[in-house]
Amino acid sequence: MYTRDTFVQSKQEPKPIYDMYGFPPELYALKYPVQGYAPLTKRIQEVLGDKVSINDTWGIDHGSWSVLVHFFPHADIPVVQLSVNRFLSPKESYELGKQLSILSSEGYLIFGSGNVVHNLREVEWDNPDGSEMTHAFNDVVVDAIKHHDDDKVIRYENIPYASYAVPTPDHYLPLLYCLGAAQRRDVEVFNNVCNLGSIAMTGFLWK
Repeated sequence: MYTRDTFVQSKQEPKPIYDMYGFPPELYALKYPVQGYAPLTKRIQEVLGDKVSINDTWGIDHGSWSVLVHFFPHADIPVVQLSVNRFLSPKESYELGKQLSILSSEGYLIFGSGNVVHNLREVEWDNPDGSEMTHAFNDVVVDAIKHHDDDKVIRYENIPYASYAVPTPDHYLPLLYCLGAAQRRDVEVFNNVCNLGSIAMTGFLWK
């Protein structure tokens, strides 16, 4: 969720949010009934202090459940979602991710969902590949992450075609949270595919 502050959930049964439009009805019929986890909520509060507050008016959004249903199809792991704060700069988002890195060493999976390139206004429905601009931007980000050039990923506005690839930052910022939390660990790139002209859902797994 893209919110006006940094929020974390505390509900034992956070509700799924179907905050997307124009997709096939099968997607809206999908159910993913996750459980929350109070110890993790408390730990996030300890780590982030006054930078985070509890807000249970929202839930697990489609960026999370639509991916987790493939990783953990039985919904047999607890999930605590942290919102993406629209008022944090890219650098601040990265630094907040660095604070959360301790959770990884404690055995928690830190998972972020978004797109390297996400421009729905420029979607080419009949294009199974990406546009030249999508490939160019995605290639720079992938190369920077592989070579631990975090600053280039943070300063994405300086990458060619940034205004096309990231017209709004809500889908890009989750990458910066995860990049900060990764602490320059070895990375594996997966699903490095561009499609619909203006979409790149490239994934990164830090080990």
